[in-house]
Amino acid sequence: MIQLGAHEIGCWYYSPYPKEYNRCSKLYICEQTFKYFKSKSSYAKHLSTIDPHSPPPGTKIYQDNETRVSVYEIDGETQTLFGQNICLFGKLFIEHKTLAFDPSPFFFYVLYEQDDSGLHPVGYFSKEKKSAEKYNLACILTLPPFQRKGYGKFIISLSYEISKKLGEVGSPEKPLSDLGKLSYRSYWSFVLLDYFEKLPDDIFSTLTITKISADTGFKIDDIISTMQHLEMVQSLKGQYVININRAEIALTLEPYMNRRYPSSFCDPCYLNMHRS
Repeated sequence: MIQLGAHEIGCWYYSPYPKEYNRCSKLYICEQTFKYFKSKSSYAKHLSTIDPHSPPPGTKIYQDNETRVSVYEIDGETQTLFGQNICLFGKLFIEHKTLAFDPSPFFFYVLYEQDDSGLHPVGYFSKEKKSAEKYNLACILTLPPFQRKGYGKFIISLSYEISKKLGEVGSPEKPLSDLGKLSYRSYWSFVLLDYFEKLPDDIFSTLTITKISADTGFKIDDIISTMQHLEMVQSLKGQYVININRAEIALTLEPYMNRRYPSSFCDPCYLNMHRS
């Protein structure tokens, strides 16, 4: 078990915390630093030394005052201990995560809910600073107490909005888990359908995969596989031919809109990237 703020959470997988912590029935985790403690007394002593309203390390890149949700970007090179701590923490809930003992090649984007007692982490994703494959997300976690609240879709949409702010196309690190495949397929499908529906006729009639990639931030391979899944692209003599029917787009979009699928997405107007 771990204690994270007000939440006592059962762990799912093994994580290689230092040997002296192996026999603990519960670890106490600091919400600000992800530092870990063997006893309630040492945890309480640590909490007495910090201000619960002080921000986490890193740079705040997203703030929605209505939902009281914020996101901080933490550089694993300048905040090494934080990066190591959150990697150890994430391994408790991600089965196939490769643990990064050197977090310096990564940015960590941590999502927080805010209430009167301070900021509370609800999930995060990591991203390699330099990826030859143009991956914009390495691993993703929504903490168990906050699952089924739409934060997974929020994080996926945020990863793409960051890519677009930086003028990049992106894709999640492969291979995806079975759940990851379902989540991304659903997200890609909705965004593409919504994009097609809103296109004016003159652009719609001359649409190319390259244009779609530039506008959505999606990698071309992901666009093609999703459009094949939606039966909107065909292979003809070694080339891909787009075949989209506007009436079918509306019908396919309807179930998404009925369940308010995009309501959980991040709002790009609240995103402020300070890097070039």
